[in-house]
Amino acid sequence: MTELMRPIDDLLVSEEQDNNLTYFAFAKSHQAEPALAPTRASVGELPDVLGGRYRIERLLGAGGMGAVYRARDLLNEQFGDPDPYIALKILSEEFAESPDASALLYSEFALTRRLRHDNVLRFHTFEVDTDCQRAFITMELMRGLTLDKLLCERPLGLPWNELRDIALPLLDALAYAHARGVLHGDMKPSNVMLSEEGVRLFDFGLGQAEEGILPGLPHLSRSRFNAWTPGYAAPELLEGQPLTASADVYGVACVLYELAGGKHPFRRLPSTQARDERLERELHAPKNLPKHCWPALRNALTFNAADRTVSAAQLRDAMGATSSWLQRLRLSA
Repeated sequence: MTELMRPIDDLLVSEEQDNNLTYFAFAKSHQAEPALAPTRASVGELPDVLGGRYRIERLLGAGGMGAVYRARDLLNEQFGDPDPYIALKILSEEFAESPDASALLYSEFALTRRLRHDNVLRFHTFEVDTDCQRAFITMELMRGLTLDKLLCERPLGLPWNELRDIALPLLDALAYAHARGVLHGDMKPSNVMLSEEGVRLFDFGLGQAEEGILPGLPHLSRSRFNAWTPGYAAPELLEGQPLTASADVYGVACVLYELAGGKHPFRRLPSTQARDERLERELHAPKNLPKHCWPALRNALTFNAADRTVSAAQLRDAMGATSSWLQRLRLSA
């Protein structure tokens, strides 16, 4: 068996054997240059133990807005928990100095804790260390492979049976969030984890609540963070329009297209540039995608928001449906 066709289960085992437990990506700015290697200095000096309870062990990932650490819950460990490890998210020093920094982090916590779905990362607590005056979130520690790493291992894309096993739970998680008035805001491969427990959608740091659905959340303007991921953000977001469910659908469609064929539908260019260069005309169904799934995915990749009418639930149903000829064959049997 070639390296390109290694089963996903083997990749997951290899990832854990390398002790590379997880990888967290944060929203990057519109700059095309690669981010610098994450360092602990990106969040400033932190105590060894946060909140009198969480001993920081090592950095898991960092980006433009913050960092995530592996930490040990000393209280749970004291009471005999055999697996007291958690992930701990804290904003970067730059954002921590903003007057609404804690509200920004709490907004992500409040949005995500309302989502009780097997394919959404589970948050535990929102806390503030009174000594260093830094807010942080504790959440489950994921062990697995993010989809961007999977794409590096499988550059030709996934066969349909593997693609379907990722697409359906991912779309179900997104449809679930939308049904509860929660928008993700940063759909991209590095924000989806594949583990032995299944698919997990995470990092709602740019997420928002649809108006009127979740009263009481802080109304924060994220426009000043300039943090959309250009290659996966719908054109209307890059042009300053508000986040919508349709924009999430565009992002997840880019992810699914990439998984199906190994290539981003628009060369990972900012969607506004791809639109202006009319790359939509060059779009073809990926080779590993069944023909009956293409119309819905193609609609989800439409640059014009007014023409992008498919919902996450509809895209999920299209991916889960059998082809029309197979349906007719079964009915005639």
